[in-house]
Amino acid sequence: MQLTPFLMFAGNAQSALRSYVALFPDSRILSLELYAAGERGSEGSVKRAVFELNGARYMCIDSPVQHDFTFTPSISLFVECDSLPQFEQLLAALSIEGKVLMPAGAYGFSQRFAWIQDRFGVSWQFNLP
Repeated sequence: MQLTPFLMFAGNAQSALRSYVALFPDSRILSLELYAAGERGSEGSVKRAVFELNGARYMCIDSPVQHDFTFTPSISLFVECDSLPQFEQLLAALSIEGKVLMPAGAYGFSQRFAWIQDRFGVSWQFNLP
């Protein structure tokens, strides 16, 4: 059995996964299948992608169906950072055009913590233990 987080985007999956893979070490796109003309999804959008971020596997799609929902901060990707420079670099990169849910600070449970929603709608928690 394998458990894989699955992210559903609405047309920007390829931009998101390429941004994430470029940002995190030990990351790569394992497979990327795009919709062709005449298929259910918009031509060139992601039919199915599998990628790794820092060695952890994820899947994503661009939903061919319009939904009244998107990502919610109720579930997020939690990143344990190794250093303050790494924490600051990841936070800065993923905050661009995003939304800060908890600004970077010392909240008592770690040296530094922040929670953001990136420009694609995915929520991230960054922690420096």
